[in-house]
Amino acid sequence: MTPTDVPLDRRTFLRVAGATTVAASLAGCSQLNRTDDSDDGLVLSPPENHDRIENADLPHPIYGESIPEVTVPAPLHDRAVTTTEFAGERHSMLTFIYTSCTTVCPGLTAALRRVQADATERGYEDEVAFLPFTFDPEYDTAEVLESYGETLGVDFDPGNWYFLRPETPDDARTIVEDTYGVAFEQGNESDDGRMGDDHDEDGDHARHFVHTSLILLVNKDGRVERAYTGGSPGGNEIVEDARAVVEGW
Repeated sequence: MTPTDVPLDRRTFLRVAGATTVAASLAGCSQLNRTDDSDDGLVLSPPENHDRIENADLPHPIYGESIPEVTVPAPLHDRAVTTTEFAGERHSMLTFIYTSCTTVCPGLTAALRRVQADATERGYEDEVAFLPFTFDPEYDTAEVLESYGETLGVDFDPGNWYFLRPETPDDARTIVEDTYGVAFEQGNESDDGRMGDDHDEDGDHARHFVHTSLILLVNKDGRVERAYTGGSPGGNEIVEDARAVVEGW
């Protein structure tokens, strides 16, 4: 993730940028290595840098760990979704975005969308649930999330895509940053120096967040098979990983 160019206080910037740098550097060493050495209850073997990741004390869930249980409204489904409710029934993929992001968030969403398309093509669409969280609930209403999904080609027909929207900014902070370890901070100043303005001169939405990036591939037992950081996974890696988890379960 390349932080958006907005001024933040130095402590916040260092906290967010530091988490991004550590996670991204470790992710760069990750390599798929499917062998019979996988931990019990996991399909994929540990990434080759797993020892370094464990010792880095990263804030987000890593390979082999269980994901935290949180319950978040899914406005396009008119109900709340609990992250562990798919245990025993579906694998899941989680990521954390805001819809007015113009840098990494569309790529994170597109990565999940590539897996969704592969699932539909290969007939495992009922085996995976997609759970993108917004951390900007003030702007990302149900209508905005639906439009964002349509723009990026999300297929809502299979019923496996759940946009999750915390009820308040404080809830978003608790869920996304405190629980899942994805740091984010809204800029206090726009690019032209105006303070506290969420719209550009044409009246369009122009919120800016500095944030780290994370995609979690989680198996039916609720354990992390892969944690992708540093932006959207390149190539077909994430599709191949998801397919391997489904086929190997």
